[in-house]
Amino acid sequence: MKCFSLVMMGLLSAVTAQAQLQPGKQTPESSELWSPEPRLVTAGKADSQVSGFTAPSDAIVLFDGRNLDQWVSAKDGSSKAPWTNSDGIMTVVPKSGDIQTKELFGDYQMHIEWRTPAKVDGNGQGRGNSGIFMQGIYELQVLDSYNNRTYSNGQAGSIYKQTMPLVNASKGPGEWQTYDIIYTAPHFNKDGMMTIPPYITVIHNGVLVQNHTMIQGTTPYVGQPNITPHGRGPIKLQDHNNTTSFRNIWIREL
Repeated sequence: MKCFSLVMMGLLSAVTAQAQLQPGKQTPESSELWSPEPRLVTAGKADSQVSGFTAPSDAIVLFDGRNLDQWVSAKDGSSKAPWTNSDGIMTVVPKSGDIQTKELFGDYQMHIEWRTPAKVDGNGQGRGNSGIFMQGIYELQVLDSYNNRTYSNGQAGSIYKQTMPLVNASKGPGEWQTYDIIYTAPHFNKDGMMTIPPYITVIHNGVLVQNHTMIQGTTPYVGQPNITPHGRGPIKLQDHNNTTSFRNIWIREL
């Protein structure tokens, strides 16, 4: 009997303790969040002139075909962008140099459309080569990777010389392609150590090719990644001596 009493007391204590941890009676409304209310953003619209959508209402339009006013030469960061703009399309002028945005960015969502030349000239890294540099430092490769074998971490959709894409989602030469990018910038402490690395997600032609990929550092052609402390930086587009084209470029700061 004594043992039974002790067991009952223990059960009662456990039930009492559990009851004390339980909140009041729950209703569907108990878990409804009404404040803050997400701000309104008007989504972009499908447009026959672009392969994706026009920029949403809160985006910064970097290129809509009208002019290159948002861009400068990367050689000095101030002189006029030396690429051509014709029929709403920005095209690399070989050996003129890279271009970059006037504005600097940290974390963002970015949309960009690109096209390699319809006439195939060369192979491997010589076909439609260009690049999109996050903060002017970390390269997402642009390349004609349609039936064009090269090193896997150098094909379209790769974080150059670091991470190959999950799949090859490339369209053929001369076809417009899209990158939708989510990028978060690295953080550094006062001693210049990277405390949080940059991460990137890339959707290529509607297909996920980089899934919250950690960028290890700089993306040099020769050598291993380096870590260099920096702040906000531009979007840079590469002149790799190929007449690769771009259009419908916009960015949303996060």
